[in-house]
This record gives sequence, C-alpha cells and structure tokens, in this order.
Amino acid sequence: MRLQFERGVRAAAAETASAALSDLPEWDLSDLYPGMDSAELKRDLALAADLAVAFEKRWKGTLAAEAAAGPAGRLGQALKEYEALEELMGRIASYAGLVYSGNTADPQRAKLYGDVQEKMTDASAHLLFFALELNLADDALVDAALEADPAFGHYRPWVLDLRKDKPYQLEDRIEQLFHEKSVTGRGAWNRLFDETMTALRFKIDGEELTLEPTLNKLQDPDPKIRRTAAEALAETFKENLRVFTLVTNTLAKDKEISDRWRGFKDIADSRHLANRVEREVVDALAAAVREAYPRLSHRYYAMKARWLGMERMNHWDRNAPLPETPQATIGWDDAKNTVLTAYHRFSPEMADIARTFFDRKWIDAPVRPGKAPGAFAHPTVPSAHPYVLLNYMGKPRDVMTLAHELGHGVHQVLAGAQGALMASTPLTLAETASVFGEMLTFRSLLDRTTDRRERKAMLAQKVEDMINTVVRQIAFYEFERKVHMERRNGELTADRLGQFWLEVQKESLGDAIELKPGYETFWAYIPHFIHSPFYVYAYAFGDCLVNSLFAVYQNAEKGFQEKYFDMLRAGGTKHHSELLAPFGLDASDPAFWGKGLAVISGLIDELEGLE
Repeated sequence: MRLQFERGVRAAAAETASAALSDLPEWDLSDLYPGMDSAELKRDLALAADLAVAFEKRWKGTLAAEAAAGPAGRLGQALKEYEALEELMGRIASYAGLVYSGNTADPQRAKLYGDVQEKMTDASAHLLFFALELNLADDALVDAALEADPAFGHYRPWVLDLRKDKPYQLEDRIEQLFHEKSVTGRGAWNRLFDETMTALRFKIDGEELTLEPTLNKLQDPDPKIRRTAAEALAETFKENLRVFTLVTNTLAKDKEISDRWRGFKDIADSRHLANRVEREVVDALAAAVREAYPRLSHRYYAMKARWLGMERMNHWDRNAPLPETPQATIGWDDAKNTVLTAYHRFSPEMADIARTFFDRKWIDAPVRPGKAPGAFAHPTVPSAHPYVLLNYMGKPRDVMTLAHELGHGVHQVLAGAQGALMASTPLTLAETASVFGEMLTFRSLLDRTTDRRERKAMLAQKVEDMINTVVRQIAFYEFERKVHMERRNGELTADRLGQFWLEVQKESLGDAIELKPGYETFWAYIPHFIHSPFYVYAYAFGDCLVNSLFAVYQNAEKGFQEKYFDMLRAGGTKHHSELLAPFGLDASDPAFWGKGLAVISGLIDELEGLE
C-alpha cells in the first residue's frame, strides 16, 4: 500500500508540474529569416558569396597605400564595407546555428547547419586578407590614419585590438589554409561531439532520458533517484568514452599545432589574448580561488553533509536540495515575474529590455528531444536582436538561469549600438551582466523572505551556485591545463583523463564529498572543453567581479545604474581596466579577487550562524 501511495503522490506531483510547464514559449526566428527554405535565406547566401569576392578584388593589396594617403585614404570606407559583410554573414550563421540548436537530431537542420558553415567559411576566406594586410601596415601610418579619417577613427578600438594579434599572425596562405580546414577540422569534431551528446540516452527506472532531464535528477530530494541518475550518467558516458576521448585528444592536438605555429608560449595564452586579459590577472584569479578552497567549498560541503545527516556526501549528493527547500514546480509566469521584478527594482529600463524577450518570442524554453542541452543567449547581429535558449524544468536553479541568460540578453541589446565589429565583449566581461542579473534576482528574493528555514535554503542554494561558478570552474580550468600539457607528450587514455578529473575534483570539493566509481567519466559531457578551450575561467572572473561590483552598488548613494549601463553599452570597445575604473575597481590588483571571494565566504558565515 505504501508503495502505491508513494507512486500516487509522485504521479500527482508530476501532473501538477506538467501543468505548470504546459505553456512554455518557443522562439520565433522569423526576425532573421522566414524559414529554412526561404527565398530570403537563399538570396543572402548568394549575396554574401558575391560581395565577399567583390570586396577582395576591390581592396586586397591596397591597404598600406590607403593608410599612407592620410586624409585622402579610404580605410574608413573599407572598414564600413567589411563590417556590413560581417553583419550579413553573421545573420546567416546565427540563423543556421539557432535552427540547429532547436533540434540537433533533425537531419535537415543538421544539413542546413553544415552547408551554411561551409558557405560562410568559403565566403569569409575572401575577407581573410583584410585583417592580415591591415596589421602589416606601418604602425605610425595606421595611427595617423585613425586621426585623419573620422570614418576610420570610428573603429579605433577594433583596430587597436586587432593589432594585439599581430605578433601571432601567420603568412596569408597559411592563415587561409587554417581557416578553410577548420570546417573539416575543429568544426567537424565540435559537431560530432554535439550530435553524439544529443543522441545519448540514460536509462532510469525503465525510462530513457536525454542529458538535461537526467542531470536534473541530481537535484531530486530522493537520494535513491539521485544515485540512480548518477549511475545512469556514468554507465552511458563509459559506453561512449572511446568517442569522447578521441574528440578530446584530437582537439587538444589541433590547438597545440595552432599555438605552436602562432608562437603562443602558454597553453592558455590564445584564450587570454581573445579575452583581452593578461595572463598574470588570470593566474592571480586561479591562485586566489585555489587558496580559498578550504574556507569555501570544503567548509560548505562539510556543513551540508551534517545537514543531510551524513558523515560524507556521495558525489551525487553535491547539489541535493536541503529539507527546507520548497519542492513545488515554479511555473513560467512566476519565473518571469520574479526576474522582471528584480530587474525593475534595479532599473526600469533593464526590466523593459528584458520584458521584450518574453513579449516578442525571443526565448525558447521547453525541454525537447534533440534540443541542445544547457542554456545560452545568442547575440546574433546588431540589426536583429539576441535569442535565449533554456531547458526550463521549473526548478529554482532554472529561475536563476533565466535571470542569468536575460542578463546576457540585456547586455547584448545595449552593446548592439557599437555595430557588428565592436559589440562583442570578451568572455571575461561577457559574464558580468549575466551574473549581476542573477545577483539582483537572488537579493530581491532574499529581501522578502522572513521565514528562517526558507532563508537558509535560499542562502545554501546561492552558495552552491557561486561555488559551481567559481570553485568548480577553476577546477575545470586546472583540468584543462593538465590535459593540454600532457597532450604535448602524446595521446591521453580515457583512464588518464579520468585520473586528472578526479584529482582536480578531490582538491576542489574536499573530504566531505566521496567520489564514487563512475564519477571519473563526468569530464566527458562538459561542452566548454570542446567548443571553447579555457573558456571556463571567465565564469569565475565574472562572478568575483560582480561580487565586488555589487558591493559598490549596495554602498553607492546614486549614479551606479548610469555607470553600469555605460559599461554594458561599451561592448568590446574598452579594456577591463577602463570599464572598472569608474567603480574604483582594478582586476590587476591581486587583492581584488580576495574581495570577491570574501562575499561567498560571508554567505557561508551567515549559514553557519543559522545553524
């Protein structure tokens, strides 16, 4: 009878959750193109190819002379045409990528994505000369042209950023070969990873689930369900380790070849350059986080083990909800109102921009077979608008994910005025608005919570999210460093990769968490290792930065919002030092990271006080 009763309760809960999630929005991509077979898409594909060829014929071999011509030079005109082409090709590529993300298992979508990748690679090969040739022009002449030609001077931030790449630039034909081979090289391996991961199924109680719902079960209140989910993940990952190991080895070698030819000294230097952040700043961040492991993750997980009545938690208990955590499914309207209310308290303009995403169908929220896992905000191009992808299942963390991605979206909307070449923000700063949006939402919810047990659950969840963003991501960074360093000596076996994974996880999580057999395979599903090597430290950078930024906001009498919006509007036109200076912050100061980490430690102190 008890078993039947429990099944009945679960069935009723599932029915309630299903009703709460029955009307989730799906995005409308027609602002980009009416459809996959539309005449507009076909027209733009042909136009991009023709314009790229014409651009090369008109400008190749002329840029040094145009720079030397002073006020009479036409570099500004050339850059304007170049930006227009980037905008056009960006629109096409964004549409294909978003269509594919909606269902990576659909052969027609996969074909469109692959065909567009090839066509855009072919077209952009005709543009490759531009940045290379501009960088070969004499520095003094380029500087003079920036002063003499207002049209060219408009692009000063982009030109100065471009010239930072100059030491690592190769001869034109080699650059073209690298570029064209990317479709059958890195791009193909990325696609193999995505389609393999999408096709995986995880068997739980006779049901076959995709990755997102399975990962979601690691947050289930029932420890048996968490264990079953973890074992299902491990079993399926283990069955596919041969593919994931090959992909990882191939892409690590591909990166080593590129870095060696370009002359990068450290394995992460190319990422630092792309992020426009100094290696010393990232090293200081990583060192500060590792030094803080004992007072952050180790201390928190030991406390959580006591709350759950365990001497040590299993790895599948790491994100288990506390008994105090509300288990009701959060409906979409509630999630929407929660985030918009928090945004409005900070700035009505911020809430108005975020509301547009809901009103104009810029969000794709449901979980669907074949849909890309995780969440993202895609900026597309300035002439259009961003889109947000979620896999919304009504959990409190899903609400925070919505706040996070809408923060990205607001940032991308505001930066769009900088144009296609200068709107994009380095990854280290791209996470600022997203994490700030999360913090606004969390603080708004916490401020209106008076129940001690609910407050404890909220604080615990926020601490876990921050540990996942800071501690876990730096552990990921250390894992990548081990992998890429070892790959220089030859291929890594799946066992070796698993060993590295367990080493960094044990160091970062501490003795309160026992890493059970099977966990050594969990490196396999992290997409950032595949798509963007060393991306992961940007999350820790952004979280610590926002912690410091939020402290400034809480102590500011007035004017903070204006400074904050100015920072977002700047897009990629300013270095992190310029953007943070108005707030009195300096990421190059080693003590800066300690301030951000102290915020996390302070929340853990508050939780200890609630014990």
